[in-house]
Amino acid sequence: RTTCPLYGAMAEQPTTDALALYIHWPFCVKKCPYCDFNSHVRDAVDQQAWHDALLADLRHESQQIDARPITSIFFGGGTPSLMDPATAAALISEAERLFGFSPDVEITLEANPSSVETNRFEALASAGVNRLSLGIQALDDATLQFLGRPHNVAEGLAALDAAQSHFARVSFDLIYARPNQTPEAWAAELNRALAFGTEHLSLYQLTIEPGTRFATLAAQGELTPLDPDAGADLFEMTAEITSAGGLPAYEISNHARIGAESRHNLIYWRYGDYLGIGPGAHGRRRGVATLRHKKPENFMSAVARNGHGTQSETQLTPEERAREALIMGLRLREGVRPSQIATMAVLDTANLLSAAKVELLQNQGLIEHNQDILRVLAAGTPLLDAILAEIVAV
Repeated sequence: RTTCPLYGAMAEQPTTDALALYIHWPFCVKKCPYCDFNSHVRDAVDQQAWHDALLADLRHESQQIDARPITSIFFGGGTPSLMDPATAAALISEAERLFGFSPDVEITLEANPSSVETNRFEALASAGVNRLSLGIQALDDATLQFLGRPHNVAEGLAALDAAQSHFARVSFDLIYARPNQTPEAWAAELNRALAFGTEHLSLYQLTIEPGTRFATLAAQGELTPLDPDAGADLFEMTAEITSAGGLPAYEISNHARIGAESRHNLIYWRYGDYLGIGPGAHGRRRGVATLRHKKPENFMSAVARNGHGTQSETQLTPEERAREALIMGLRLREGVRPSQIATMAVLDTANLLSAAKVELLQNQGLIEHNQDILRVLAAGTPLLDAILAEIVAV
């Protein structure tokens, strides 16, 4: 383990050869008004056709990279709990055959708390899923209705109870910084969430994304987002409450018990290799950025035509790799090692960062840079985007 003087023990660092797999299931029962993810509503889904297409896409990816054990599989969406559990089982089994698994492989699946999906938890656990990420999003019915969620609080808590009975590891999501949300209301909701005893929470501030229903309502003056300063106050309060509750932040929006951090999140933010299959999935392998066709029908056509759903593969320049690794790694509380990034990108360490800006921000108490560790401190986290724009030189 790595020990941080500010935060204590960190999660186990993966080796540089850590390999993850992301599988995207693009379908949802309905489109939420805040969502800009690659999710689609269809009257019918041919489960067998998607079973076959995703397996073909996985086999193609296995031929593009040196085989080494997978440490994490993440089924994201969309709503992958709508996937036939037999498809999840087939993908997990095929991934193990093609790559092998690390002894403690983490296999996460995102789920919504509807009764239909909850009834699949046992089958998904039998398929090999050992970690569930549940999209509860709020703990009061009025907010769930505002967010366009198809479940109520009672259904959400029933799903959480079922998840905790079937999976050794459970996380759930909440959205905060909602219009007119008070610090007192959020503190009560967050403390209630901590009381359920999960090892991980993903806590996202509501943002108005272009192209969403909420963006249209905001443009029409029918939705007023929470003031940014009020949102910053809630962010600071969130970090304090979760830390006191034993789930400190390890990334801007993710909180976990020490050692229970999401393997998928860590590999992604630490700039490890991950394979991405399914519609719209991004991947990164040995300096190559991959992208699948986004629209489900276009993805299926590509698989039928080419045997895989790839839309593009881009060889990243050393400067692009270094910049991405810095920008992503600085989201983590553990920070980054500039010397490792320079070695990975075959660049001079001095070319990665603006030394003068780093010194200035360090003197202001916003970042820390010593012994080849660069990290953004708690005071600087709300200003992360501005800090990155200042210090990243590549």
